[in-house]
Parts: sequence; C-alpha cells; structure tokens
Amino acid sequence: MTLNPAPALLDLRQDVALLTAAIIDFNSVSGNETELADAVEAALRAIPDYTVVRDGDAIIARTELGRPERVILAGHLDTVPLPTVEGSLGTVPATWESGTPGEGVLYGRGTTDMKGGVAVQLALAATLFDGGVQPDKDVTFVFYDHEEVEAVKSGLGRLVRNHGDLLKGDFAILLEPTHGTVEGGCNGTSRFEATTLGETAHSARAWMGINAIHAAAPILGRLAAYEPRTINVDGLDYRESLNAVKINGGTAGNVIPDRCVVEINYRFAPDKTPDEAEAHVRELLEGFDVVRTDAAAGARPGLNHPAAASFVAAVGAEPKPKYGWTDVARFSELGIPAVNFGPGDPLLAHKDNEHVDADAIRECLRALRTWLTP
Repeated sequence: MTLNPAPALLDLRQDVALLTAAIIDFNSVSGNETELADAVEAALRAIPDYTVVRDGDAIIARTELGRPERVILAGHLDTVPLPTVEGSLGTVPATWESGTPGEGVLYGRGTTDMKGGVAVQLALAATLFDGGVQPDKDVTFVFYDHEEVEAVKSGLGRLVRNHGDLLKGDFAILLEPTHGTVEGGCNGTSRFEATTLGETAHSARAWMGINAIHAAAPILGRLAAYEPRTINVDGLDYRESLNAVKINGGTAGNVIPDRCVVEINYRFAPDKTPDEAEAHVRELLEGFDVVRTDAAAGARPGLNHPAAASFVAAVGAEPKPKYGWTDVARFSELGIPAVNFGPGDPLLAHKDNEHVDADAIRECLRALRTWLTP
C-alpha cells in the first residue's frame, strides 16, 4: 500500500520575512498549488483557535469568539509562471540579495504577488492569541488557488459558491502588494472584439478583394485618439484606460484578408457597471461589429465603513485607488467593503526580478496586529 507523504512543515512563528522565503520555495504556479495548500492546511489545523475548512486547494480558518464584528484577511497561493530568462532572480527557490537570510531584499516568484502577504496572514494566525491577548474582532483567514488565471477557475469564486456562509463578514482586507498603503476598491475590467469583414483575393490582384485589416484602421485610430478619463469615486481618483491589446487577421502572405479582429481591454472606474462600460465602448466604436467577451465589475472604495476608517487610521498613510482589478471586487459583490493592503511594490508583480524588502513584510504584519489587538 502506498501512503500519501506528509505535507511539508511550515514554521509560522519564525520571522515573517523568513516565512515568506519558505513559502516562495514552494513552486505554486497556478494549477500547482496543492503542495503549498497542504502545508498551509496542516499548519492552521495545528492551531486550536480556528475552525478550518478546505475546498480543493483553498482553505478557510475562522475564529469563533462571538465578537460583534468579523473581518476577513484573504490572499491567493498561486503565482504566475516562473521566468524563462536564464539567471532571473524572481524565480524559485528564493534568494537573499545580502546573502544573509532575513536581511535586506528577498527575490523570488511571488515575493510581492503575493506570498509576502500570505506569510503575514499565516504569522498573524499563529500569534493572534499570544500572551493571553484576544483580537477585538472575529477573524476569517482565506487562502485560495487559481487567482492568476481565468476567472472561471478562481478558488475564491469556488469558495463563494460552496461555502458562502463562511465568507460572511463586515470588512475584508486583500493582502495584495500596495507598498504598505491602503488601496481602496478597484477598477473594473472588460474585453471586447471589434471585427471587420472584407473579401479575399490574390494579393497580386488586390483590387478584386476588400482588405479587412485595412478596414480596421479607423478602430485603431479612434482608440489611439481616445483620452482616458480620471473619475473621482468616494474621494479617490481612478484612472481609466482603453486600449487595443491584440489584433488578428489574414491567412497567408499572398491573400487579401477577409476578416480582422481587434481585441480591446477597457479598465473602467468603479462608478459604472460592466454594462455601462460596454455602452461607452460601443458609443466610441459606433458603426463597427463589437462583441463583449469578458467583464468583471470593479469595487467602490468603501472607506466610509467604520472598520475601514479605523484601519486606514491605524496604517496612517493616505489611501490610494487600486487601478488594476483585484478580488476586492468579489467581496464587494457580497456586500462586504474591502481594501487592498500588503507588502511590496505592485509594479514589481510578475516581473523577472520580483522582490520585496524584508522590513516591508514586517511592517505590514505590525500594522495589522496593532489594528486587530489594540
């Protein structure tokens, strides 16, 4: 009989920067999260203060203190694929620039997006009840798979469907990288295909056909001339963007193309729904065949909620908008105000030199612990 190997052990009480490095050493590219999820589950089940539930490679750990307020701390376990350029530092296993573990800058896939944040979650879970201190809020820790891929695979979406009652709360914090500043809400995102049709012909007799790629020029012209808006939503300025991101057309080097498809991405402020965003794109591209292929609503900042206001005050920095889409939108759909707050520079996410400063991880942990156990 073959026995399943025991999950790797994670020491949640070690320095949180060292814990981050240990988590990075698990290669958890989307679809390969099981080994890390096993380790996270085993570590959480060893703490008697939590009720732990697992669904696939997603784990929920909840306190049951009977507090009048519950907050959710969430983060994804997966990363984008490893760098393909030989010698890239943002890979697996983790490396320390100083050569001394725990000192200075930590390199590796997921350092910013978002294993530094996951390490903070786990360190908090392990130490929240130290010294007889108890948090003044009930806490739900959520760790999930498949964030870096198409939405239909989302582990958080699966948890919402299968365990919605366990995700109820008054306020949520997603530990995506924000440089240690609270980023409220997020932009929505939608994708479209604008198609032009022509008529094939031999390219030596081009006048016998109609070039569908040439017919797409006005689409590109309108997009290039478009001036994206900045829209204030509940006190935060969200910058929008509307761009062609891919173009496809033609069948051979000697054939006039009879079809061309321009793929378009619209990042829209959370003052509008996906349908309203679609109407805006259709107005801009009036006269062309436009089909929406994907859409995800944004999330308003929710900073006027008392829990959000107290958290912003505890962090101390001026809150900013989140321009990209994050899973705070999923919590917003559940009626839960949510913000992004985590260690690391979001501009380094997915880069081949992805890295984070050890002290940034420690400061994130300090801010959250101070807020949860005043």
